[in-house]
Amino acid sequence: MKALVAVKRVLDANVKAQVKADGSGVNIAGVKMSMNPFDEIAVEEAVRLKEKGVVTEVIAVSCGVAQCQETLRSAMAIGADRGVLVQTDDELQPLAVAKILKALVDREQPGLILLGKQAIDDDCNQTGQMLAALLEVPQATFASKIEIADGRATVTREVDGGLETVSLGLPAVITTDLRLNEPRYATLPNIMKAKKKPLATMTPADLGVDVAPRLKTLTVAEPPKRGAGIKVPDVSTLIDKLKNEAKVI
Repeated sequence: MKALVAVKRVLDANVKAQVKADGSGVNIAGVKMSMNPFDEIAVEEAVRLKEKGVVTEVIAVSCGVAQCQETLRSAMAIGADRGVLVQTDDELQPLAVAKILKALVDREQPGLILLGKQAIDDDCNQTGQMLAALLEVPQATFASKIEIADGRATVTREVDGGLETVSLGLPAVITTDLRLNEPRYATLPNIMKAKKKPLATMTPADLGVDVAPRLKTLTVAEPPKRGAGIKVPDVSTLIDKLKNEAKVI
């Protein structure tokens, strides 16, 4: 069984995002970019399933600019067998990415499709759900545990009320949460091996996918700065301010 894993190139989690002066978006020029942390967890899970003998091949897929090749090489250093880059300079929104992934799933016919639950740049949390709908296959989001046996996946999901366990027929789409695993560090030998692993490049047009944006960003702004706190002399003053000024009680 093949496993297809989607990975996204995003602003590194340790870098503070800076808004462009014209408010058109976040400035990513000259700053460190990395694999989306949730996608890294998805790659790690696919590799672990391969090590258990459940998966025979792990295919990493990324959509975006040419520099996404670096992200795919990182995935292959973790253990993915090959990479596919759907290269475009256009803005890619969740629906467009889902359509691209559907076209690749139709080509590769994987039994398992893994994605991070969301990307840390736009926090949309939409691509996995859209992909499952387009493929008309079962889905399990926010996975904290995955077990596969007898052609089915048993997934423990993190929900508001605690944990929920679901059973899915394969093929299926699963999106990964933080507590699923701890991604391994890529060793130098594996980084060197990743450079020799196959990486195919194509365009959305090659897949027959229209990636025209459906949404338009009007403006991007930093959150307002938090005001300084004040000290109050007694409890009655605190209650008065909470009730009449903050209006929280």
